[in-house]
Amino acid sequence: MNPSSLPVQQRIALLVQALDGAEKTNKALATCPDGDAMVDILLGASAKLGLGLTRRDLTETPPIRDWIWFKNNDPLVTVGDAKPRYRRETPERPKPDPSQPKERKRFLGLF
Repeated sequence: MNPSSLPVQQRIALLVQALDGAEKTNKALATCPDGDAMVDILLGASAKLGLGLTRRDLTETPPIRDWIWFKNNDPLVTVGDAKPRYRRETPERPKPDPSQPKERKRFLGLF
C-alpha cells in the first residue's frame, strides 16, 4: 500500500514512529532555531519515507503542530531547567520516651 494515499493523520503517525529513535534527525530538530527550520527537516524526512506530507499538513496536524508551536514560543513550564529546587526542612522533633505515658489527644468537639 502506498503511504501517500493514507489520511494525513495516519501519515503524521507514521512520521512520528519513524522519528522515534532516529538520533541524527532528533538532534537536528532539537538544534533548530525556530519552527520553520523544523518543518524543513520534517519535510525531508517525509520525502525519504514517501509520505508526501506538505508544509501545511505538518503545521496543522498534531503532534507535529504542537512541537512547532513549542519551538516558536517560550513554554509556560519547563522541566529540568537547572533552577534550584527547595525542599521544606522540618525541625527535628524529639523522639518520645518509651518510659513516659503517651500524651492523650483531646477532642474538643464542634460546640
